[in-house]
Amino acid sequence: MAAHSRQRAERKGRNAELIARLWLMIKGYRILNTRFKTKVGEIDIIAKKGKTIAIVEVKARKLETTALESINTKQRRRIERSTELWLKKSGYIHTISPRFDIIAIVPKRFPIHIKDAWRLGE
Repeated sequence: MAAHSRQRAERKGRNAELIARLWLMIKGYRILNTRFKTKVGEIDIIAKKGKTIAIVEVKARKLETTALESINTKQRRRIERSTELWLKKSGYIHTISPRFDIIAIVPKRFPIHIKDAWRLGE
């Protein structure tokens, strides 16, 4: 991938994450962390609402179906391992089990928030 294409994809991803964060805040979530990087992967957004910690993967695609289908098993495992590291670092490790969500950013639509998109180890 050319540097220009990579930069455009990076900008598109950052814009999608901004829209997703705003959408979550409108829905009453508090953003705890964004782009949490570990040696095994990255979590796009970590948000809290009540007693729920949502681990949110953001996908920007032209169609809702391609956004939702774009998270494969390998990617889920990386997000889960990164989540375990975040839980340990944040102190939530023994008090909460996270929920894995997806927010699809699709042109000309409100963000599509799929709560509990998958379960740990599925």
